[in-house]
Amino acid sequence: MEQTLYFILLLIALCSVSECVQRQYYFINVTKNWTEAQRYCRENYTDLATVDNMNDMNEVKRVIGNSYGWIGLQKTSVDKWQWSSGDPALYLNWANGKPNNGEERCAVMKNGQWHNVSCSNSQTFICNNMSTGLVFVNQTKNWRDAQSYCRQNHIDLVSVRNQNENQQLQQFINDNHISDDVWIGLFRDSWQWSDQSDSSFRYWKSGEPSNGHNENCAVIRVQAPKDWNDVLCSDSNPFVCHEEKLILIKENRTWSEALRYCRQNHVDLVSVHSEEIQRRVMNVVKRASTGAVWLGLRHSCTVGLWFWVSGQTECYQNWAPGNGTGEDCERTVRSGAVQSGGDQRWISRPETDRLNFICSRN
Repeated sequence: MEQTLYFILLLIALCSVSECVQRQYYFINVTKNWTEAQRYCRENYTDLATVDNMNDMNEVKRVIGNSYGWIGLQKTSVDKWQWSSGDPALYLNWANGKPNNGEERCAVMKNGQWHNVSCSNSQTFICNNMSTGLVFVNQTKNWRDAQSYCRQNHIDLVSVRNQNENQQLQQFINDNHISDDVWIGLFRDSWQWSDQSDSSFRYWKSGEPSNGHNENCAVIRVQAPKDWNDVLCSDSNPFVCHEEKLILIKENRTWSEALRYCRQNHVDLVSVHSEEIQRRVMNVVKRASTGAVWLGLRHSCTVGLWFWVSGQTECYQNWAPGNGTGEDCERTVRSGAVQSGGDQRWISRPETDRLNFICSRN
């Protein structure tokens, strides 16, 4: 009994990996316009700062101190639907005839389906909470204020990433006898990060972005809570750069060769132990020259388990169907890779395949 309890506690400890900031941020106290700041960051670091979540935002606030500055967000001509939490909008459940192409850029849940409406509407809303799950807030707010409320008191407005989560949300609405349309975390905008990241995290000041007079670049305001404002890209401001802690190596090597390269030149082959790290990997692998990219994931025939070479157990999983189980130990050693296209899931490959690979710098 004592041994079993020890094993359970050990597994919990191994699987409870903290969500850490995966970028290093640098405040550059020199004034440049947005394009000049972008060029400086690309020459000396990775790019102008990308922000994925509140962990990142708090780190940016820490390095910027009492100042202000550019981040890597710029308005483009391409609109797309995104989740407030930063999750990619891969699953969509629009009602018939929705979304339309007007200025209705925020989404509500109604009778199990989604409708796009004006973000200035006043609606009740549903937040995600780490401890309790879904939380209904019986206050009417516009979408941006509802987002702020959820971030201050819970985690964020609710995301719906698949059909199962959509059904769970509708069941929650039914169980709580919620009759009105409710805000969910889906919104549409045309802002894009300089490093082409898919991050949909936004931290705008209330009423922004206004896009007045072609204000197409984003700056962190000096006033607390240091939220964002859109301004002219030709303005001169200090700025924040980031250095990505994941680096794609566009050389074709076997898994063992890739592991050796990362350990000699950086730290290790990347371990993907959370959804946050997987999102970072998804952004990096888009630039790969091979159809799959090596991860630090290895199969042990001795114990019949997959494990990360960093020493972490494989708790978070993102396997493509038919992969990650039933490995044939008689034929060849298998290692883990991530698809560079499609839905970028993990696949099992012979370790002698020659692929690009991702190293971790931290």
